[in-house]
This record gives sequence, C-alpha cells and structure tokens, in this order.
Amino acid sequence: MVGAEPLRGVGTAAVTTVAAIDCGTNAIRLLVAEVGPDGTLTDRVRLMRTVRLGEGVDRTGAFAESALTRTFAAVDEYAAIISTHDVERVRFVATSASRDVSNRTVFVDGVRSRMGVDPEVISGQEEAALSFAGAVGGLPPGLAERPTLVVDIGGGSTEFVLGDGQPAASVSVDIGCVRMTERHLHGDPPTTAEVMAAQADIDAAVARAAAAVPLREAACFVGLAGTVTTVAAMALDLPEYDASILHGSVVSAAAVEDVTTRLLAMSRADRAALPFMHPGRVDVIGAGAMVLRTAIGAAGAAEVIVSETDILDGIAYRLGAR
Repeated sequence: MVGAEPLRGVGTAAVTTVAAIDCGTNAIRLLVAEVGPDGTLTDRVRLMRTVRLGEGVDRTGAFAESALTRTFAAVDEYAAIISTHDVERVRFVATSASRDVSNRTVFVDGVRSRMGVDPEVISGQEEAALSFAGAVGGLPPGLAERPTLVVDIGGGSTEFVLGDGQPAASVSVDIGCVRMTERHLHGDPPTTAEVMAAQADIDAAVARAAAAVPLREAACFVGLAGTVTTVAAMALDLPEYDASILHGSVVSAAAVEDVTTRLLAMSRADRAALPFMHPGRVDVIGAGAMVLRTAIGAAGAAEVIVSETDILDGIAYRLGAR
C-alpha cells in the first residue's frame, strides 16, 4: 500500500507541492497545493466531482459498475491535472464506502493503473484525525475555542473528533447523508414515517458517538464538508454559493433546526432550484441536515462554526510535513 509517492517534478527546499485526493461516498475531490515552510497551504487547484461511488453500497455491499465508471473518469481527469504541476508527493485517500465493499480490489487496481499510486482505504479514526487537522488548521486564529469538537458529515459516515490542538478522542459512525437517504428517505418529499425512521437511526448512532467521545466537553462545535456548508448557505440566505463568506461563518443551532425542517418539507425540484445548491447534493441534503441537527443537540452547542477546509487540507498538511 502506497501512502505518498514521488511524482513528476522536483520542488524547492522551502516549498513542497503536493496533491491530495479524497474519495468519499458521494464525491471525489482534488487539491494541488504548495505547502510552505511554516505549514501554510496555497491552493493551485481545488476541484470536486460528484461520482456517488457509494451508490447502493449500503444495500448490496459492493461498488456498482456505473459508480466505478464515473469515479475512474474523475481519476483520469485528476491524473492529467496533476501531471501538469511539479508535484512531489501525492496521496489518494478513500473513506467510508471503500471500507465495507466486497469488490474493493477492482477499485484499488483501477486507481493504481490510472494514477500510479494505491488508494489508501483509511480507518474511521484516521479519517477523523485528518479532518481535525484540516478543519482547525484552516480556520482564522482564535475563532475556534478549545477544546474543539470537529464534526465531518460525509456520504457514508460521520466523524466526531474532540481535541485541544491535537485530536484527543474520535469516533466514526455510519450515518452519512447518502447512506441515510438510501436507507430511509425515499419520498419526494420524504414522508413523516421515513423521517422518523431516519431520525431513530441517527439518534442511535450519535448516542454511540457520545459514548466514545465526550461531546459536551467541547467549548465550540466546528462543522465541515458539503452538508454543513450547504445548510449554512441556506441559513445565511446566500444568492449563490460563496466559500469566502461561508468559511468561518457562525450559524445558530436554531437556524440549523429551521433549515432542516424546511429542507425535509421541500420537493426535489424545489431543493434543486436553490441558488447555492450543488446538483450532487440535492437528493441527500435533507438527511445530512438531520445528522448535523442531531450532532449539535447531542453536543449541547448553541452554534456551529463553518469550515471550508477539511480532510483534503489535512491530507495536504501531512504530505507537506514529511
């Protein structure tokens, strides 16, 4: 298994150019960045493609051929982009969906043949540590009080990490937005019974998280990934998605509750018409908002600090430190 391998080009002693790929249940993302001697990141390329790699995995236990085809097309695109930069180190990380499938080797072999590195199918604990590093490292100094609770809501799982500068306790539970949508929320909009079933599932998983991580010891709650940023965009009534406004913004627990209720009552067409909504998030945002709402309640938090930096940035930080 290859974590980080030399790629084309040679950087300088002061600056290291790295490529980080995060392949999740819903999306695959690329960051090509320069890591300075002080550990700061300067983006060269930051891309996301919604490939829904985990489509049907909760039901079948295997990657669908169509999902692999979409994912490999994005990998081809990313490999071509990386080849145009003087990248010294690359790391390809695969998360929740890739941990549980029976045909993982098809995915691993396909990535290796296209990019020349093996995707690391990391544990939930490693995913949590990288998410914490990326989220805390990217926020303005002094914004996130310590100890900090970082909650990363993905497509297949949600990570809870509590730390004071460094992770002290973490847990990963299988309540991502794609998994909960496929398991429970089938109506358009979902029925009351479907929402109640999803809520029961989410409540049970968050209770397990709270048993492993003392959520209420946190001085602040930091939320990251597309669910959190989309909920924040709706709470702030943005006319379009604007990462510069969202990063470091603060959204109250009451606003998250309001947005969640509104999203669950909307049709798919109405959600798609929201000006800040990414097409790949339209059908799963309701479930993701439910996870966020429940996590905030379990932590007793009055608000969520929104971070646009996450596991992708954490991977890049780690690459630059090697």
